[in-house]
Amino acid sequence: MIKNKALLGILFYISSLFSVYSCTNEKEHDPEYSKTKTARVVGYLSTDSFSKITSIQFCKLTHLNIAFANPDKNGNIVFAGDIDAVVKYAKSVNPNLVVSISLAGGVISEEQAANWSLLIDKPENRTAFIQNILKFVTDHNLDGVDVDLEWDAVTTGYSGFVVELKKSLMDNKKLLTAALPNNTRFTNINASALNAFDFINIMAYDSTGPWSPTKVEQHSSFEFAKSGIDFWHKQQNVPSEKLTLGVPFYGYNFTYSEVTSSTFGQIVEAGSQFADQDEIGKIYYNGRPTISKKVEFASEYTGGIMIWELAQDSFGDYSLLDVIHKKYTSLKFKTSGMCGN
Repeated sequence: MIKNKALLGILFYISSLFSVYSCTNEKEHDPEYSKTKTARVVGYLSTDSFSKITSIQFCKLTHLNIAFANPDKNGNIVFAGDIDAVVKYAKSVNPNLVVSISLAGGVISEEQAANWSLLIDKPENRTAFIQNILKFVTDHNLDGVDVDLEWDAVTTGYSGFVVELKKSLMDNKKLLTAALPNNTRFTNINASALNAFDFINIMAYDSTGPWSPTKVEQHSSFEFAKSGIDFWHKQQNVPSEKLTLGVPFYGYNFTYSEVTSSTFGQIVEAGSQFADQDEIGKIYYNGRPTISKKVEFASEYTGGIMIWELAQDSFGDYSLLDVIHKKYTSLKFKTSGMCGN
């Protein structure tokens, strides 16, 4: 939950605002990538945000990843929330929306991590586990699976699990994607596993945060995003069209010793002028100009944009999702093909 300190910090610095964060470095066009004039717009929706679904413009998305589900020790998929109601509503708004379940998450408990290791590190456990995943997808009218195992949870069985999961999903005409860090490829992700993903969501944010309170700076700069695209394409040889650039709908407040987070919606609520900035004192986020610039860059060097997290947006005139939608449309890219696109 966002703490009151975050908003107090915004108001405290209201008289000493900084100019819009700008990035001017350009990159020569990659001749390998021929634009198709279509782009993905992938939005993550947390179970904590289900109450806000009627505020989210699903007509501006191509993909929706519902987060998160985890297995128990027997491989049963555990999910909190009425996923069926969310899927039904989202698809009533956008019938072509591709909806996936996102597994694991960046923060999982020790028990959940142990369950994952038990189920994927032992090859004899994978088949039944994958069958449970497929059953969950089928039972809830989903279109695919997004794997968001991170850091220590990417254990020795990760690649074997991903390859087997891919075969099962492909046999059932389902999608397989992954969320991966901006510039880190985990040791246990081999080439076969990396190639198994239909596309990869680059988490081009969180270069700093509550875990590094003395690193007071922008956590999702344009340069950080650019370096992530370069890392996955140039160093890891992932085709440009299989990369999706992640952007944040939140920021971090370093005003106090305890670093907190603020949603973009909260920031705009404190002052609409903040919508076009990237920082207020020691609060760092992405405003509309930076999001627009990232979309333009992503349109040249990736297959789309990914959002964490949809419900953190401002749902009025200053919506970042609207910025993404309108920017792609102005660049003559088809995304959802709805809401004026």
